[in-house]
Amino acid sequence: MQRIDLPQGPIEYSDTGDGPVLLFVHGLLVDGSLWHGVAADLSRRHRCIVPNWPMGSHRLPMNADADQSPAGIARLVAEFMSALDLRDVTLVGNDTGGAVSQIVAADHGERLSALVLTNCDALEIFPPKGFDHLPTVARVPGATRLLLTIMLMFPPLRRLPTAYGALTRTRLPQDLLRRWVEPAARDGRICRDLVKVMRGIHPSVTMSAAERLGGFHKPALLLWSRDDPFFTLPLAERLQQTLPMAQIREVSDAKTFGALDQPGILAEEIAAFAAGV
Repeated sequence: MQRIDLPQGPIEYSDTGDGPVLLFVHGLLVDGSLWHGVAADLSRRHRCIVPNWPMGSHRLPMNADADQSPAGIARLVAEFMSALDLRDVTLVGNDTGGAVSQIVAADHGERLSALVLTNCDALEIFPPKGFDHLPTVARVPGATRLLLTIMLMFPPLRRLPTAYGALTRTRLPQDLLRRWVEPAARDGRICRDLVKVMRGIHPSVTMSAAERLGGFHKPALLLWSRDDPFFTLPLAERLQQTLPMAQIREVSDAKTFGALDQPGILAEEIAAFAAGV
């Protein structure tokens, strides 16, 4: 892992391969490991940059005054691209990271050549039903860290539908789930960062971004898992209408984390799309 220090705080990232740049954005309470299988394939023909964004499973805390609202994280992505002087970037987002990526495209799209969204929050779905308690939990002092500590102590809880259990068709290994839960459970500063993100989740954020996406006149791919109970195909179809140059490709036998269920298919589709940009 490499590290870069930005005004908001440090970001760890992997940087592999050579060629057109792909920058990946994961969602809440996961880290860059979500993308490792996809990036390993794509790095044979592309430069794949996979940061651990500060959304609860990162290991280096941000500065105490860092803005970690969705708009703040989007600015962080933009500043990361600027600090590394990345140009003609294809931005790839999933879950909460897809919402962030929409804001980047809408407000900071100068360095982007294209946008790829896998199943993610959009329009009035932020957060999705089943996780709509998260902003409320974040407003109760100590509640977020308590819940994560309980999940850390009792591994079966990590596989509940209201945790990670319904996000993949693949049964995720406990060591991966522990990797995602442990940082905010162990470190109050990481949990502070997570709580900031959770408090900023609201449908008005993604609805506002959708209104501005009409100005993103660059290719976009909505690479959508068909079996996702949280972000359904009709959501992708409506999101497509907000992007002037968007296309949809469906992915079978996958849920929210298609990058874990079908990494080879996602890599193939992203490579084919990027080749035409």
